Amino acid sequence: MKPADNPDIDYKDFVRAGYDSCAEAYEQAREREACPELDLIMSCLKDGARILDIGCGAGIPISRILARRFSVVGVDISGEMIKRARANVPRAELLQSDIMAMDFLPSCFDAIVCFYALFHLPREEHPELFRRIHTWLKPGGYLLATVAVHNEAPYTEDDFFGVSMYWSNYGLEEYQEILRETGFTLLHTTTLGHGYARTHETREEAHPLVFAQKKLNKTGQAE
Repeated sequence: MKPADNPDIDYKDFVRAGYDSCAEAYEQAREREACPELDLIMSCLKDGARILDIGCGAGIPISRILARRFSVVGVDISGEMIKRARANVPRAELLQSDIMAMDFLPSCFDAIVCFYALFHLPREEHPELFRRIHTWLKPGGYLLATVAVHNEAPYTEDDFFGVSMYWSNYGLEEYQEILRETGFTLLHTTTLGHGYARTHETREEAHPLVFAQKKLNKTGQAE
């Protein structure tokens, strides 16, 4: 690992280029069936609910499974990933973009998911992203997102599916506090593994998964 502190490097472009280059290998490595914890959010929604998948990648498995019952909008910074997602999840609306450049209408989603993606965004932008997520959600809407265990300074690693990749994150306690301050009620926290198929050889990983709901006030309106 190397510190990611070079002011001359656009680390978002670094992530985009990395995933464009490793898209095929990454797609093949992903588990085809979603973790059982996805039911946390699916069980709370009616068929046809509108869901945003942040960092949707090639659409496997999250967007593809959600699209069986719901109206899915997927956003990913990698054009190659979005190309693959369009083939894998033709029913979804799929957009290539930095999520921080998106300008969705307030209260336009019933739920938002973000799996294995937040830590590719510079961590100083994470509180603002959660504020935007809160705005984009309908009153009482749900968020299901993987975060990180430890607070770590931004870094790069040289061999992520054969490419260099950027990581930047706070720790679970910081994310829980950010969510509370933003106006979410934390409903459940658990831990996931790396999300790769059993045939993919890699080290074990632990990714906290937070399930939260946009708070309602006493009149049933969003705070």
